[in-house]
Order: sequence, then C-alpha cells, then structure tokens
Amino acid sequence: MLHIRSLGHLSALALCCIASACAAQQTQRTDPTDHAHPFNTPAAVAKSATAKQLEAWREQTRHALFIPDQMPALAPHDFGSFTPMPGVVAHRITYGTQYGMRIPAIVYAPAHAKGKLPAVVVVAGHGGDKTTWYEVYAGLLYASAGAVVVTYDPIGEDERNADHLSDARAHDTRLAGQDSPARMGGLMIGDVMQAVSYAASRADVDPKRIAVLGYSMGSFHAALAAGLDPRIRALVLSGGGDLDGNGGSWDSSTKIMCQGGPYRALSFLPDKGAILYALHQRSGETLVLNGSEDALVATPHHFEGFFADLSTRVAALAGPGTPPIEYRFYKGIGHRPSWVNLDAATWLNDRLKFPLWHNVALASLGETHIAEWAAATGAHINATYDAEIREGGIRAVGHGFPAPSREQLQAVPVAEWQAHRDAYIWQSWARQTLITEGLPPNVPEPAAVKEAPKK
Repeated sequence: MLHIRSLGHLSALALCCIASACAAQQTQRTDPTDHAHPFNTPAAVAKSATAKQLEAWREQTRHALFIPDQMPALAPHDFGSFTPMPGVVAHRITYGTQYGMRIPAIVYAPAHAKGKLPAVVVVAGHGGDKTTWYEVYAGLLYASAGAVVVTYDPIGEDERNADHLSDARAHDTRLAGQDSPARMGGLMIGDVMQAVSYAASRADVDPKRIAVLGYSMGSFHAALAAGLDPRIRALVLSGGGDLDGNGGSWDSSTKIMCQGGPYRALSFLPDKGAILYALHQRSGETLVLNGSEDALVATPHHFEGFFADLSTRVAALAGPGTPPIEYRFYKGIGHRPSWVNLDAATWLNDRLKFPLWHNVALASLGETHIAEWAAATGAHINATYDAEIREGGIRAVGHGFPAPSREQLQAVPVAEWQAHRDAYIWQSWARQTLITEGLPPNVPEPAAVKEAPKK
C-alpha cells in the first residue's frame, strides 16, 4: 500500500500511475527462506526503469523520510584547528542541518596537498561519533593520503548529547507519533547529505570525487543517502549494506527509530533495496566488506548469493553498463568497520586518486593492529568491540598514528555550546517532532546510556 500521506506534494494520481507500472514488473519469490532469494525480494524486472521513473522513486523516498527538497543552509563556522600529526590539520567545524539544528564535526585535511582534493565522509555505527577510534583513524589515514575527511556526531552522541556522552544511543529512544521514526531516519540520512554538501562547498575539494564510508547503522544511512544524492561517487559499507525487501531484516530491526521505522516507510517501493542501489549505481560505485561471523548481518541469507542476486536486480533496473555492487566476505570475522583495511584503501585510491598516494605501494605503508593501537594510545573503542573477531582485530593501513584526546576532538567551545545548546541536542529534535506530529511536547527520557565517555 502506498504511503500517500508521506509523499509531500506529489499528487495521488501520479503516484497511483507509477505504482501500477511498478507492480506489473514485480514478481514475488515463492520461497523467501531460500538462501539465494531471501526475504521476499522480487525477481529481476524484464525491462529497465526509465530515468523519469527512477527520479520519481528518488523524490518519493525523500518525501517519505521528510527530507526537504531544499536542505537548510550550511552556514559553516570554523572554531579553529589543531595538528594531530605531521602533515594533517584537523579543523573544528559546525554546519546547519534540518530542524534549525547544527552538526559538530572534525574535518581532517592534508597540510600541504595542492589542487582539488577528493573528500571522504565517515558515517558512524550505533554508539559511534567523531571521537570513536574508527572515525579518528579514517580521518588521519585518508587525510594523510591527500583527502579532506569529514567526521561528525550523529544526533544523540557526544556534542549532540545533552550530557556530552558517547555510546549513549539517544536516537534509539522511542518517540510517539506515527511518522516520528521516518523523521528520525530522515534527519540522520539528511545529515550524511549535509556532510557531503559541506565537503563539496570547500574550495579545495573536487565535487566529483566524494566518497562515503558507512559502518553498521551508518551503512544503512549511507546507502540510503547514496540513493538520494548523486554527488556520492564512491560508497564503502561495512557491517551491513544488505538492503533487503519488505518484511526482511532491516524492516525487522529492533532499532525502530533509526532503522526499522525509516525502512518500513519505504515499503511502497516495489523492490526497495535494488531501487535504492540502482539510483546510486547510475552515478557511482559500491564496495561492501562484511564478515562471515557478523551476527548483525542476516546470516546465512545475506552472503554472496544475496549480493549476486541484488546486483542482478540492480542492473536490470538501472540498465546496461551499470557497475555491479562489489562485495567481499572475510572468513572468521565479525562486526567491524573494514574500510580502513588494505582492500578498502586500494579500492578508494583507484577511484578517488588520492594525490599523496600517487605511485605509492599501499602495502609499503605498514599496518596497525587496532586493539594494540587503542591500548597504547587511549583511542576509544565502544564496550566489547575491542575483541579480536570484532573491531580490535582489524589490521588497518598505516602505522604510528596518534590518537587525539577527547578534549581535542570537541568542535564547539564550552561557552558557545552552552549558549546554543538547543541547536545540538536530541531533546530539541524530539520536542520539535512531537509538535509537528500534533502531540504534546512531552519529551521522554533518552534511551539508557551504554557507556560514559572516556576521559
């Protein structure tokens, strides 16, 4: 059934016409438990979608997630910089997003690279933020390669948390209102797009060389953002990327506000996983890096057979010449952000042409065992994720990187943050959402804190 209430100004007649055309293409699988065809994903269509139809799907998706056609002005503010390591400068930045709010970010950039540079946006998983080890490491790694790297706090974490807590997961707090989950998803996906907009607005960035890296929850938000924003040319997802069909694992996510609810809001799409990727693959490329022991990826249904089938459906929708979704599974590996490893760095370098890695054999840069590095430097790994099978076991490209302190990684001076507190915190978003939903602005207590920030 179409969610006409969520599709903004598009007329019901136009939507019905599009739905009829799509339904004629859709063939349901007879056995959704089949490992090769899981979760009721449709068969490949017989005829490619037209450019007009693809754009209609993109517009419908934006409206279903309450992402405005015209995003708010960035109005970036620079609160100064520091040098975390030789050759890399870290800038303390804020810029605007939806609901009149602002996003605190640490933006890493090479100190001496010349000309137009590629850019990388890092999207955190549950409990992650710009102080989490993988955001810091990716910032230092790819800035040392010659890229501008944007790391930012998701709503409810660090400087977007009322108590400056990390791993707080305030965005998981259930909020009343029929469309509140779609609005939360739309905010977090819109935040990815605003990070891309910030990167593209910089005079030193080549807007045709922008990549997004997403992990876990961030893989979900990054994949949807890439479907909505053709400026994203390269997409690397880890601990996810397995967008399935109605009633599948993402629809069934217990994280209703930031995953399950937003994905269900897109159930009007006849093959939502393939459509979202088709929108991206027409202008970009995708690499998915998952572990064979990752309990947060729907095993055993979402392994190689799933991605092969997904690529077939994407190509059928998007037309000849569409690049396939590239995917790799690491045996014996669990949930982790593999986009700092040699496979990811090589793939990104081939597409973004990092200027400081020109003619460099990346294997010669050495590697870092993340658990040992975090123990030596104090870099923050969320609780239990320092295990070898998870994030702690990653062998990342490069060696000798420092870990800036949490204090260094705060973008907004304390007095400034206190003066404009409502522009940052989850409670402000919740209050405005309840009012928009026509409900009393009785904001609940945020979800239970998982882990206090490490000093």
